[in-house]
Amino acid sequence: MKYFKNIKIILSVFFLVALLAPKTEASEECFEGVSRSIFKFNMTFDKAVLEPLAKGYNKLPEPIKNGTSNFTSNIAILLSIPNSILQGNIKQVGHSTGSFLINSTVGVFGILNPAKKMGLKPLKEDVGQTLGTYGVGPGCYLVLPILGPSTARDSLGLIADTFIDPFAHVTIREKELFGISGSDLDYYTVKGTGALDFRADNDRSFESLKSNSLDFYSSLKSVYLQDRENKIKNSIDDQDEWGNLDN
Repeated sequence: MKYFKNIKIILSVFFLVALLAPKTEASEECFEGVSRSIFKFNMTFDKAVLEPLAKGYNKLPEPIKNGTSNFTSNIAILLSIPNSILQGNIKQVGHSTGSFLINSTVGVFGILNPAKKMGLKPLKEDVGQTLGTYGVGPGCYLVLPILGPSTARDSLGLIADTFIDPFAHVTIREKELFGISGSDLDYYTVKGTGALDFRADNDRSFESLKSNSLDFYSSLKSVYLQDRENKIKNSIDDQDEWGNLDN
């Protein structure tokens, strides 16, 4: 299958990067002027689009919000499975696979989360985190249009994610996997809804951090880098929240 060929290619590139990349822990500001300009654009976009949508989303009945959050999180778990395998974290492979299967069936396509009540705690993993577990440093800090804070390592990871994510494989890559296929619209709808759910879930913390920061750009950078480091170490219980945003 094409998907498993992608896994082999990514695995080869992954070990090459892990072998050659600098093992630095700190992220450097390589493009601060450009990043601050993009950050300004992102804040304008957030104010005009994301913030109103997030506030409207938060007014929805709790069952609808919870069901939407559960559904998008369940799809996101698919990316965690190959990354947990690459990290050699067999326990997380079991938690992620078991959670997806149970929630996709008993949980009505992931709208409900019975796996959580059964004690399964899957962590959201991506290629950026996987590279981090092998000691690859974050590299240059940068801000991506719309997507927000990132690093050289995590930006590379975003691209690699689309090759090993089963959901991306059957949608934007227009391939079948076990007889299942989707469309670009399916992919971007789920990802966009997940981003909105994240923004709404962190709305108060986001506004608190912004109002209490002398330099919001630097504060958000610090929170992002600490959040990524914690996720690499699997030291966060709730990965849908950015830890201590308002501290």
